Amino acid sequence: MSKKFSLAALAVAATLVVACGEEKKEEAAAESTTTTAEAPAAAPAATETQEAAATPAAPAAEGDIIVAVAGPMTGDLAAFGEQLKRGAEKVVADINAKGGVLGRQLKLEIGDDQCDPKQAVQVANDLVKKGVTFVAGHFCSGSSIPASDIYAEEGIVQITPASTNPDFTEVPASKGVKTIFRTCGRDDAQGIFAGPWLAKTYAGKKVAILDDKSAYGQGLANETAKNFESSGGTIAIRDTYTAKEKDFSALISKLKDGAIDVVYIGGYHNDVALIARQSREQGFNADIVSADALNTAEFWSISGPAGEGVRYSDAASAVNLDSAKAVVEAFRADSYEPEGYTLNSYAAIEAWAAAATAAGSIEGAKVADAMRAAPIPTVLGNLTFNDKGDLTEVNYAWYVWNKDGKAIQEPLN
Repeated sequence: MSKKFSLAALAVAATLVVACGEEKKEEAAAESTTTTAEAPAAAPAATETQEAAATPAAPAAEGDIIVAVAGPMTGDLAAFGEQLKRGAEKVVADINAKGGVLGRQLKLEIGDDQCDPKQAVQVANDLVKKGVTFVAGHFCSGSSIPASDIYAEEGIVQITPASTNPDFTEVPASKGVKTIFRTCGRDDAQGIFAGPWLAKTYAGKKVAILDDKSAYGQGLANETAKNFESSGGTIAIRDTYTAKEKDFSALISKLKDGAIDVVYIGGYHNDVALIARQSREQGFNADIVSADALNTAEFWSISGPAGEGVRYSDAASAVNLDSAKAVVEAFRADSYEPEGYTLNSYAAIEAWAAAATAAGSIEGAKVADAMRAAPIPTVLGNLTFNDKGDLTEVNYAWYVWNKDGKAIQEPLN
C-alpha cells in the first residue's frame, strides 16, 4: 500500500472553506492528529449489553484489523466528535465481544481534524501510515472531502456518519471511485424537505436565508433556497456570516430593519445558538429554522431560553427503532444519551463489518461491492446504498427545541 502524502488532496484542502471555519490549532495537534483507542475487552455474558471494559492502549497485535474514526475531537465542534467517538468505541467493543470480523479483533484509531481541511489531510495520511483498513469519518464536509482523496487512492473504505455536502460522493463517483459512502442524508435531499415547507408555512411572509460560507452551511442554504423559490417563495434577504463570530449585532440589525419573519440558517449549532440568543436580546423575535447540525445538547447550553421554538430538520430519530433498542439501552445504562450522530457512527462501522463478513475479505474493493449488493442490517435499520455510496432512503423530520431544553421530533407527515 502506498503511503505517500497526497499533493492533490492538499490542493483540494487549500481551496475548501472548512465547515466550522478556520480555528487556531493547539500546539499538541501539530505533533499528532491520531490516537489509539483503549482496546476493549470482551464483555461477560451476563453484561452483554454493557460497554466492554477497556485495557491500556498497546500496539496492534498481529492479526488485528485497524479501523478508525475521525472528526473534531477538540475545538468548537468537539461535541460532534464525541458523538462519533462514542458510537465507534461502542460498536468496536460489541463486534469484538462477538468474535470480531472474520475471526480477527478490531483495533480503533481516533483522528482529530478539528474540522479543518488541512488537518484532515494530515489525519488521513497519519491513519494510512498506521495501516487502517476502514475509516468512519470525517464529520465536517470540508474535512471529509479532501481526506477522501487519500483514502480513495489507498483503496480504503470511508463512510462518513455526518457529511452532507453532495460533492462528497458525487465527485468521487464521477471518477469511478467506489469506496466512499455515508450513513446520513445529503444537503439536496434536506433542501427538498425544508424549502417547500418554508414556502408553504411562510407564504406571503419575509424570509431570510443565511449561511456560514462553509461547505456544509453554504451547500445546505443553497439547496433550501433553490427549493424554496421553486415552490413559489421569494427570498427577502440572502446573506452570509463568518463562522465563530462572537457579535452578530450588525447582521441582526439588518434582519430587524428588513422586518424579517423567519430566518433559515445553514451553519453549525454554536453560531445558530448565539444568533438566537443575541436576536432575542435585541428584540428581534423572528422564527429561526436550521438543520441537522443543531442536533446536540450543546445548542441549548449556548442559547439558553432563547433557543425555545428554534427548529431544525434531521433524519427521523433512530433511538426508538427496534433495531437500535439494545444499543440505546446499553448507552443509557452507561449514562450516555446517544444523541446526534452517535448511532450513525455506530452504523457506519457496523455496516462495514457486515460487508467485510459477506465479502469474506477486508479488501476495500470487495467490501465496497458487498456494501451495495444487498440491504445491510444496522442500528439505523436496513441500509441500502446506491452506486454513488448514498443511502437510497432517508426520512426527514422537524425537531423543535422546547422550554425545557429538549429537542422534540414532530410527527412525520
